[in-house]
Amino acid sequence: MESKTITITIDGKTYQTQEGLTIMQAADQLGFHIPRLCYHPKLSIEGACRVCIVEVEGVRTYVASCAYPVMDGMKIRTNTQEIRRARRDIVELILDNHPQDCHTCERDSNCELQRLAASMGIRKRHFEGERKKYEKDLTSTSVIRDPNKCILCGRCVRICSEVQKVTALGHAHRGFQTVVMPAYNMPFRDSVCTTCGQCINVCPTAAFVEKVYTQDLFAKLNDPSIIKVAQVAPSVRAAIGEAFGLEPGRAMEREIAAALRRLGFDYVFDTQFSADLTIMEEASEFLERFQGKGKLPMITSCSSAWMKCVEQFHPDLLENVSTCKSPMSMMGALVRTYFADKIKKDPKEILSVAVMCCTAKKYEASRPELMVNGLPAIDMVVTTREIAWMFKSAGIDLLHIKGEDFDEPLGLSSGAGAIFGATGGVMEAAIRTAYELYTGETLMDIELESLRGLAGIKEGKVTIDGKEIRVAVAHGLGNAATVLDMVRKDPDRFHFVEIMGCPGGCIGGGGQPYAGINSMPLDEECLKKRAEALYGIDRRKTIRRSHENPDVQRLYKDFLGRPLSAKSHQLLHTHYKVKEPRGIIPQELKVR
Repeated sequence: MESKTITITIDGKTYQTQEGLTIMQAADQLGFHIPRLCYHPKLSIEGACRVCIVEVEGVRTYVASCAYPVMDGMKIRTNTQEIRRARRDIVELILDNHPQDCHTCERDSNCELQRLAASMGIRKRHFEGERKKYEKDLTSTSVIRDPNKCILCGRCVRICSEVQKVTALGHAHRGFQTVVMPAYNMPFRDSVCTTCGQCINVCPTAAFVEKVYTQDLFAKLNDPSIIKVAQVAPSVRAAIGEAFGLEPGRAMEREIAAALRRLGFDYVFDTQFSADLTIMEEASEFLERFQGKGKLPMITSCSSAWMKCVEQFHPDLLENVSTCKSPMSMMGALVRTYFADKIKKDPKEILSVAVMCCTAKKYEASRPELMVNGLPAIDMVVTTREIAWMFKSAGIDLLHIKGEDFDEPLGLSSGAGAIFGATGGVMEAAIRTAYELYTGETLMDIELESLRGLAGIKEGKVTIDGKEIRVAVAHGLGNAATVLDMVRKDPDRFHFVEIMGCPGGCIGGGGQPYAGINSMPLDEECLKKRAEALYGIDRRKTIRRSHENPDVQRLYKDFLGRPLSAKSHQLLHTHYKVKEPRGIIPQELKVR
């Protein structure tokens, strides 16, 4: 049903717009930018900050434009002296209860509150009085919570409850004492937080940031007694250019390899290689299950946030989860064994670093079940944001550096490995290989459009040797919960399910560059361009199927034997178990 066209007046001029829009939405379409803080296009309307107030003729008080609907004949004023003064007073009140450390803040020059204050001409603080004072929560391996920088916009609460359906955060107390915290103010480490980092992506200030390991890494890179090895996730190359001012969609894989060597790494490997390896193991595991040797549907296990989520909230389906480690952990296992043996070094002398799009990978690296011969598979995880800062700090010009190839023997990858970073990519890559492993024939039409795009849940069918395989793809933990309910209601509905914890998949990870000045976090156009960068890499590759990667074939011949061999299971597979939050509910809050 088409919406009705109505007439409104904004700042004395008449315009046509659509019924059902809010004043803010209509103004955006007509070229009027109304300042805002708590508003986010992907989340419910909070109306908390009141920065977006406007005048509506006939209404006694200012109205929040993010929540107030347009009506035919409405006369709106967005830029009078009185409104400008009122907005400025609101922002000044926020600033006067906010830390004065902008120049040393993680979000300096990329803070929505800072930009808003500058646009309003705020040059000094006018109000004195009591200020909130809280301790930072540093307990998580992945995310730091700093309530002192929280402006109570509620974005983090809403994305955690509405998009991710984890509900790890909420507002507590009232009035001046209001604070955003996990239940019972338990440490983040002990809460149900999945460490996905989406709270970081939507926070307008630095109330949430990733736990930074850059200074530790700089120190290690200056230690001549160790071998420094880096691996780079697919989606990092699709987004890092944004941190250097480029538009989304520019792939910079060879530039990253060169920059990491200049930073001090001795070897730079490609996580896309171990993505190919993951497909070999995962496709083989699926085919075994499909032929009656395991539980269906098989559910992918590459996403770190998703794995913590399934352990906490969906333990009844743990038997469905693939035993394959993620590409990052597979690469870490190979660095500690196969590569260490190649270069004849003690694995303890190797620093294994992963450059990831994902804050949850920091948590994954700390998981004891992923250790290899008593050593962590990954010593340190740094996000796209962290490595971009390190490049800048070291004076490395990523925009003009001459690109270099990744190192052998763990640097060659297929196009299938590249598309891992976009939602649907793991499934598409797995089908390319499973088809040939099962039939002995090559799948010619390898671009599976039905599995691509940003629909929250996608379903598809593939026929292999006359047998129909039903698949589903979900991205974002809220969509994952919906798909799992489908599985519970009808266990035979799907054979294979791909789940990625973050919206868009890894390209929308919690460690990706902050949104630009003129875009919002989780902007779909940005995610589409990042995904297209990975699909472009796939199309440009000579090898586009994981099982055709000659270095993967050599690895099996020389070291692993075959997919799902005893050695493969030892190094590349694991098992997950029910995980209860470790926090203890205070005695006085327990139900009697």
